[in-house]
Amino acid sequence: MIQLKACKNCMFISEGAKCPRCGGETSREWQGYLLVVDPEKSEIARKMGIHAGGRYALRVK
Repeated sequence: MIQLKACKNCMFISEGAKCPRCGGETSREWQGYLLVVDPEKSEIARKMGIHAGGRYALRVK
């Protein structure tokens, strides 16, 4: 079973121990799930400071 982890810096969700986007540390403890398809048109992505599409956590511990 694949264990998804979220980056503590940019909140990007991935499978690795390091974030592929920013190189930050990842955590297994995260809540919420946001899928950004078009960050330029997404108001939520704009408020969260997301500039690239992908899977993001809403809260990371």
